[in-house]
Amino acid sequence: MIDGGAEILQSLSTGWFLDHAWLVPLIPAIAFAVILLIGKRLPMKGSEVGIISMVASLVISLGAAYQWIQRTHSGGEEAFIAPVVRTWSWWQSAGHTFTIGQSIDGLAVIVLLVVAFISTLVQIYSVEYLRGDRRYTHFFAALTLFSAGMMAMVVAEDMLFLLLGWEIMGLCSFILIGHWWEDDVNSRAALKAFFTVRIGDVGLVVGISMIYFSANEWTMKNLGVSGFSIRGISAWALSGEPNSKVILLAAVALFIAAIGKSGQFPLHTWLPDAMAGPTPVSSLLHSSTMVVAGVFLVARLYPVFFTGFDILGTGGNFITVIGGITIVIAAALAFVQDDIKRVLAYSTVSQLGYMMLGLGAGAWMPAVFHIFTHAFFKACLFLAAGSVSHSASHHSFDMKRDMGGLRKYMPITFATWVVSTLALMGVFPLSGFFSKDEIIDNVGHNGYNTFMIIGLIGAFMTAAYMTRATYLTFFGTPRGASAHALHEGSAHAPHESNWLITVPLILLAALALGSGFLNATPFGEKWERLSEWVEPRPEVTTRSESGFGAVIFDSTPVNEETHPASVCGTSAPEQGVCFAPELHHAPFKWSKALMSLAIVLAGFALSWFVSVALYTRKDRRLVGLTQRNPVMRVGYNFLINKYYLDALYENVIVRSITGPIAKGAYWFNQNILDGILHSIVAAGRSVAGWVYRNVDQKVVDGAVNNSGNLTRSAGGALQPVQSGRVSQYGALLFSAAAVAALVLVIINT
Repeated sequence: MIDGGAEILQSLSTGWFLDHAWLVPLIPAIAFAVILLIGKRLPMKGSEVGIISMVASLVISLGAAYQWIQRTHSGGEEAFIAPVVRTWSWWQSAGHTFTIGQSIDGLAVIVLLVVAFISTLVQIYSVEYLRGDRRYTHFFAALTLFSAGMMAMVVAEDMLFLLLGWEIMGLCSFILIGHWWEDDVNSRAALKAFFTVRIGDVGLVVGISMIYFSANEWTMKNLGVSGFSIRGISAWALSGEPNSKVILLAAVALFIAAIGKSGQFPLHTWLPDAMAGPTPVSSLLHSSTMVVAGVFLVARLYPVFFTGFDILGTGGNFITVIGGITIVIAAALAFVQDDIKRVLAYSTVSQLGYMMLGLGAGAWMPAVFHIFTHAFFKACLFLAAGSVSHSASHHSFDMKRDMGGLRKYMPITFATWVVSTLALMGVFPLSGFFSKDEIIDNVGHNGYNTFMIIGLIGAFMTAAYMTRATYLTFFGTPRGASAHALHEGSAHAPHESNWLITVPLILLAALALGSGFLNATPFGEKWERLSEWVEPRPEVTTRSESGFGAVIFDSTPVNEETHPASVCGTSAPEQGVCFAPELHHAPFKWSKALMSLAIVLAGFALSWFVSVALYTRKDRRLVGLTQRNPVMRVGYNFLINKYYLDALYENVIVRSITGPIAKGAYWFNQNILDGILHSIVAAGRSVAGWVYRNVDQKVVDGAVNNSGNLTRSAGGALQPVQSGRVSQYGALLFSAAAVAALVLVIINT
């Protein structure tokens, strides 16, 4: 507990960028509307608006990051650093308050910065990659809104605003994956992604509802905030107030949403199929936006999961189990892919498994650190794959059929690919080494030894399948479309991409190389800058320190046998509000790091040897082995059919749901709707007959006939007057004038 918390809080600096971080999602949202309305009439068909909006968001994000770092320094090493919260109430009803606003802390700042930076590079890359596309303007509109949705989710102060950003991403992913919807593969992939993610979204809505109705009374009474407030939910979850079953069920529901969004087992099947969309979409979706959203949700609401799943308790939990399974099954599937983007897609699924595993095992900071490093090298890998497709393989992504030997013709693409691949493998001193090794080390340190072994197995498999992909793409001799173009000597022969593609690759590769040093634990505490800036400080705070409300509970220390200290960071905390649990980091040991590195190098060496023998020397002992050996044939077919999960979903789940729905809809249409329509038609005919007989025949026709008879009678009566004699007409006129004069006299008198 900090003495003089009020004085410390007052001394913390904010700044314009921190106070106005809500502009980061707002600017691209406005840009989306501008592109949609007038984009086609602009010189660059709207792409310039998207790029400018991303640059503006990046500038604000950089400013916010700088000011947040200054804020952490002004608070001291142990001080509670409150987020910069700005809220506006937009609806109040029956004691329920609905707000919109921002909550900027270290987690929000780092994710905002990554999203804005990569979105900017992807926008620039797309100018060349999508040049000449018939839906060029609409692509940039959807891409800009997609980034806006992720940014809105990151800055959200309450769960409703988070849900809005979450759903915007889901809608835009459907549009972007199905960009070339004329192709059946693309449209099916878009629909699959949309509906699979919707399954998880149900969990998010259920989880939000459960938490709101459970926590709202407590948060309003003690903190003065709605039960939708993310900070209020965090305090409630750690207060000891929640019913254990309620918070467990809420955590399960929320984690189902995270599984769907981040492509974790068993809802991972949509993610590789999403590669049907344009490569820039794949890069953005797989590196820093949609798939990261699920991990971000768990990190943001970590107190709920920490309490609900008893993280750091005995045994494993739902998060660690799902994360561990996902690491292995996704890595195994990457081995049998010939499409380079699918290899990277399954790699993304596996790396997201590492993040989930870290969060489930109490390694919060290493998991968030891996979000940071993974974004750069995975974005670079996807854009490098797009560069190969764009400039070498005639828009093909088949490594075995249309690539090979491309390192000689695409040196920049090759170099950036190699750097990012080594980072993904976790080779020292690239970024992936620091973040992935920290996850594995902390998982073991926190007592999850089985899952630490799974992490090491995943590292071996990652090195092996990425070595295979690298060899097939850049080594050996050109094949298929690449070889044909070289032989013909055409302008479409493999060549390096232009600067709009290579510059983003170089920048991302540089960050893949150096970003790990922001939290390089092997070199001591002074290198752990990201932990200082991002990790929540688990202090018990009073009203004066938090700015929330009155002192509300007495945190009770948990069992010392399962937890070394209370979840609030002290063994005997005073009364106050706790917003984050205390988490301990494993001390770095070079012995463990070298073991992990040796496993990675073994995976690389074995895969290189097999790739040379299989794809270059054509060793008869290896070629066709998966078909000759019965055991390997079964295993290969099991993998190539993706564990038959797609067949299970389509033939069992989808049909079991859609079949009865279709039959029910048909019966309802035939027996209810058609009956109603037939009754309406029959009643209409009866009414029409009555109207015809009584209104049309008697009223309308009678009026017409009577008016005709009256006209005929009046004509007959006036016929004698129409004699043609002038004297008769003059008499009539004189008589009329006389009558008129008489009337005037009478009126005036």
